[in-house]
Amino acid sequence: MLVADDDDSVQIVGLLDQTLNSIDGVSVHEATEALDRLSTELPHFPYRLLSIASGGENPSQRVAAATYLKNFTRRNTGSEGIISEVSKEFKDQLLQALLHAEPALLKVLLELFHIVVVSEFVKKDAWPELVLELRSAIEKSSLISCSESSWSTVNALMVLLTVVKPFQYFLQPKLVKEPVPQQLESISNEILVPLVAVFHRLVDKALTTHEWGEVETEKTLHIISKCLYFSVKSHMPSTLSPLLGSFCRDMFRILDSLSFDWSVIPSDGYLLRLKTGKRSLLLFGTLVSRHRKYSDKLVPEIVKCSMKIVKHSSNISKLGSLAERIISLAFDVISRVMEIGPGWRLLSPHFSLLLDSAIFPALALNERDISEWEEDADEFIRKNLPSELEEISGWREDLFTARKSAMNLLGVIAMSKGPPVSTTNKTSSAASKRKKGEKNRINNQRRSMGDLLVLPFLSKFSVPSKSNILDASTSAAYFGVLMAYGGLQEFIQEQNPEYVASLVRTRVLPIYSTSDCSPYLVASANWVLGELASCLPEDMNVDVFSSLLKALAMPDQEEISCYPVRVSAAGGICSLLENEYTPPEWLPLLQIIIGRIGKEDEEDSILFQLLKSVVESGSQDIAMHIPYIVSSLVSNMLNFIDPSEDQWSQATVGGLETLAAMSQTYEISKPETDEEENEATEIWLTGQGTISKALSALLQHAWLATDVPPTSCIDHFSKMLWFIALASTNCNVAVELRLADLLAVWADLLASWDGWEESEDLSVFDCIEEVVSISTKYGFRSFLYRDMPSPPAMPVRPRSVVESIGSFVSKAILEYPSATRRACSCVHTLLHVPDYSSDIEGVRKSLAVVFSEAAFSHFLQLREKPCSLWRPLLLAISSCYISHPDVVECVLEKVVSGGFELWVSSLAFSYSLTLDASPSIASEVKLYVLTLVKVIELLLVVRQGNATDDLVRKCFVSLMDASRRLEEIVEETDDDEDDGEPEEEEEESDENDSNDEDSESDDECKETEEEFLERYAKAAAELEDSEVIEEADEEDNEREIDLGHLDEIDTQKLVLSLMERHHQKVVKLVPSEVISTFLNAFPAYTGFFT
Repeated sequence: MLVADDDDSVQIVGLLDQTLNSIDGVSVHEATEALDRLSTELPHFPYRLLSIASGGENPSQRVAAATYLKNFTRRNTGSEGIISEVSKEFKDQLLQALLHAEPALLKVLLELFHIVVVSEFVKKDAWPELVLELRSAIEKSSLISCSESSWSTVNALMVLLTVVKPFQYFLQPKLVKEPVPQQLESISNEILVPLVAVFHRLVDKALTTHEWGEVETEKTLHIISKCLYFSVKSHMPSTLSPLLGSFCRDMFRILDSLSFDWSVIPSDGYLLRLKTGKRSLLLFGTLVSRHRKYSDKLVPEIVKCSMKIVKHSSNISKLGSLAERIISLAFDVISRVMEIGPGWRLLSPHFSLLLDSAIFPALALNERDISEWEEDADEFIRKNLPSELEEISGWREDLFTARKSAMNLLGVIAMSKGPPVSTTNKTSSAASKRKKGEKNRINNQRRSMGDLLVLPFLSKFSVPSKSNILDASTSAAYFGVLMAYGGLQEFIQEQNPEYVASLVRTRVLPIYSTSDCSPYLVASANWVLGELASCLPEDMNVDVFSSLLKALAMPDQEEISCYPVRVSAAGGICSLLENEYTPPEWLPLLQIIIGRIGKEDEEDSILFQLLKSVVESGSQDIAMHIPYIVSSLVSNMLNFIDPSEDQWSQATVGGLETLAAMSQTYEISKPETDEEENEATEIWLTGQGTISKALSALLQHAWLATDVPPTSCIDHFSKMLWFIALASTNCNVAVELRLADLLAVWADLLASWDGWEESEDLSVFDCIEEVVSISTKYGFRSFLYRDMPSPPAMPVRPRSVVESIGSFVSKAILEYPSATRRACSCVHTLLHVPDYSSDIEGVRKSLAVVFSEAAFSHFLQLREKPCSLWRPLLLAISSCYISHPDVVECVLEKVVSGGFELWVSSLAFSYSLTLDASPSIASEVKLYVLTLVKVIELLLVVRQGNATDDLVRKCFVSLMDASRRLEEIVEETDDDEDDGEPEEEEEESDENDSNDEDSESDDECKETEEEFLERYAKAAAELEDSEVIEEADEEDNEREIDLGHLDEIDTQKLVLSLMERHHQKVVKLVPSEVISTFLNAFPAYTGFFT
């Protein structure tokens, strides 16, 4: 290995130290840039970094070198870069460095090693010697060889783990049945098979140690167990399958050695033992689900081991999180066993014992629950009372509790019906001739364990009443009963409505009528009602809603917070609304929500989500209350929104989102009438004025009360601004609402906005379109042009509103695929709707430049394969070209040589490509016609024959097709206006009947594993073959574009004039059948072609 003692290496060390010791970001940035330059200039740069990482002066310097090397490798791997040129030597030296690294450095080097392994070993299979070298390193390491080796066994095994880990997933998703990768087979044969014997020897050694003192031994066992788990998670190496029994039985011994004695403080060695046990249970679950062919003989032992563990569930409140996770996994393993053939036979004799001594103790309320309720109520809710209102992101293993796993197992047991009853050959033969539906009916007649065991067991626990309400054990047990009902959701959904109604009326609703009932029970009852909302009979909904409403208003008790009660009630109400329940009165619910908002910040975010759901569900029925609600919310929010803070609380963001949703709902509720004096219209307009004033006050507080407006929540504010613009029915109202001032700030914020959140933010474009319309209507000066600021400000003209919007639109076209279509639609609006006077024509010119450059650049990324984004991108350039043809032609040529002709030919091709299905939007087809006329004039007149005949022919063919299509669209529109509603309703009914038949068919046929794999392989192939994954709403395809003054142009006259002057060229270039079809649509042109 190179030694870091030359001048270049000293320079690298100095820059690394600068990144470590500098206290300001500027110095760190400068040092990083200098390292980036050196990486391209110095020979053997990665070797120098690796040398420093291995032999630097101090640990911080070594970690810094390894970190930069990791990032450098990630950038260069897979390209014709420095690393690929010396890959063999570099990889060998990296492997040596890994075997000697200290823990902090090892972590970073393993991340670097992972990048190299995935690229060189997994994908390219270009490192065949790695397996043998790694085997040699493991054999010679200190613990394995029992010698004073300088190679750490832990390091060597961590390298093995990094090599094995990528094989935990299928690598070729397009294959229905992927074979075991050859690399994994090699690893198994050369390393894992010998390690199974090592694993057995180390287990013997570890189990003879009673003090858990052999930390290295325990760590080694843990790493080997992870390697074995990742090796079989998806595949089963042929050399490893015969050894399953050996290492599984060693894992049984490890699990049997675990102590669930909560009074003992675990040591580091014991924590590692627990981790090994956890990994063992994960492996058992994989074997049961994925590899039954090899593991069926082990299932009885797996069940026996898991049963021993789950019996400790009564102690979960006193155990650590890792021990609880092991109990949770043991429940999961039993659930998986229940889903395979031998499961019923093995487990059914133990159902009663499981339910009484393992499952129910895990469900009952315990001391940790009560402590968590008071100290971290949100965590209690996430673990025990989850709903759609609680957003959980990322992998949270602590949320996989023993209670959840026990509930899942309970549901699996309840749904089970036992094995099919054996029959004689004669009976079997007769049965085989029955129809499938009759077989299913007979199968459904077999009573499930939910009826036979689970519900009778739960019925033993009486509902708390006045006589036993203060008995803590009674409340704790009934909490478990309610948790059990929530876990039985799938079973209960299969029961008849009378059964469900009886269960809810006798076992859940009495909780709400019991005075001084425990909040813990009320919260769990709320959650159960939310879980069962989809299967509640309609006549139960009123009582259920009333109970949840009562819980939503429950105040805190003297010693117990009722926050979880109110949150779970909100979740239950949302579930009811999602299942299309409409309360007889909305006002009581709204009053409770509005009355509680502002009391607790954490609760506000939940209440705002509930209010948003209420508004969306109630829609027209709730519209009359929206003006009052908006006014109340705004006056409340003005007190706690601080414009100087750029990041607002979750409750504030939720409030703004709710206000935005309410403004949209109210606009949709506008009465459809042309009578100005209509009373309903008058009431609605009054409400519109109230809402617009409140929203304007909120925006003024957020944006105009500070020199630096916050950039938060632009999407929500855009919806509010859209409503204010719609409410500005005359110039005086616009002035009163300070619309022009708000637009100026909004546009500036939009220009610098980089927080795009995909389709949720498409409403920004609705606001842009409405703002352009209202500004043009009232002639806001700042919309098109802003004057120079007065001294002492810098003499730099600020951007106008339209220029700032244009900056955002061009960025959206180039950077946001899901927004590209809407952004391109805005291009037409911004260029053609405003009235650009001659003194500010330069503004439109600058917009045409940025729009055409962005659209063409994005198009070039997609040009290799036609897709649905071609059309909006090419038409956006068309609008720019019609506005300023010479300028746009120069822009296209600047982006790429020959860019103009590439755009023209692509435009013509894109029309013929989509002729069968689209474009069918009149405004788009008209823009095609206008553009092609202008382009043909340029090619034939200005360039005077310099253009190729092929290009001119393509343009003429597309022009004639587009002209004919435009005429057809006009005729179709006239015909559609005469269509009646009954026919549409009949078609819709037929479609619903068809859907019902499909759903019945789906119920009868369950997808097999082979069908599942085949479907996903097909989907993977389609994903890989597709050029662009678009996330935009399909409705955008049918959206008309606003051509402004271009709509007034008579396209037929333009085409007639063009044909009159160039008909000889048409006859020469265009196929006769195209001309004939065109003349059939336009007989008036016949004279030019005879």
